[in-house]
Amino acid sequence: MRAIVAAPDTRAGFRVTDLPDPTPGPGQVLVEVRHVGVNAGEIRHLDVWPAGAVLGHDAAGHVVRGGIDGPGPREGDRVVAFGPGAWARLAVFDVDSVAVVPAAADLAELAVLPTVGLTALRTLRTSGPLLGRKVLITGASGGVGRVAVQLARHGGAYVVAVVGSPARGAGLADLGADEVVVGLDAVTDPVDVVLETVGGAHLVAAWGLLAPGGVLHSIGWASGEPAVLPVNSTFTPGAARTLRSFGDASAPGSDLGLLADLVARGALRAPIGWRGSWQRLGEAADALRERRVAGKILLDLD
Repeated sequence: MRAIVAAPDTRAGFRVTDLPDPTPGPGQVLVEVRHVGVNAGEIRHLDVWPAGAVLGHDAAGHVVRGGIDGPGPREGDRVVAFGPGAWARLAVFDVDSVAVVPAAADLAELAVLPTVGLTALRTLRTSGPLLGRKVLITGASGGVGRVAVQLARHGGAYVVAVVGSPARGAGLADLGADEVVVGLDAVTDPVDVVLETVGGAHLVAAWGLLAPGGVLHSIGWASGEPAVLPVNSTFTPGAARTLRSFGDASAPGSDLGLLADLVARGALRAPIGWRGSWQRLGEAADALRERRVAGKILLDLD
């Protein structure tokens, strides 16, 4: 099969090559991949993968070999999947890491949702009821941000979307943001929940905006800069504020099914900012690094 693998000895950091077809084990399915999603972190950190490792995590396609030892998707089912080694013609996923796609859903659109959708959904879910609360989302023009804006609005929150420039804010109001602002300096009122994707000084400033009893989820670090909290900034009168990390990608199948259903019903729009052949990954990666993509990259395995 053809696959995109890590190649730390090359300028691009990856190459397309031929590999033996993978074989599913107990509790796994084999998927013929038709579309894959590319996350910004995967492009920024290509150097952490060992040479020859199949890259990627987000995929959508058709099951060619179903689970052999229990329930799960069957041969021919259209599925969306999350797991390492997704950028290949054939990929193996755990049964609890795939979801059958509703007939009304566009299979290609769903390929960009696993990583960003799971992150947005699970962080908002652990924030408690959102109805009437103010949710601040930094880096809102990215994949996580665009999904989080929609889910927070569906939950009844007042959504403040923070972007780096006016151009990056295009379309966020249509997705459900009540306010779209450039930079955190434009936010003056306290907020109840923060989804923080930038890190560094952004995280520190967002922490300062958190109301008593609020929670800040640190779910990204696009700035690559350290966060230095001022002395005593972690103390405040009233209910305790919380800073949380996020990295729970365990057993994502049921949540992938929920996201797929929302897309099928028109309640969630996939954050596709660039689409093209997987033969154009180099071009797409450059566009992502240069911040010319709002949302995620969708590659078709044509």
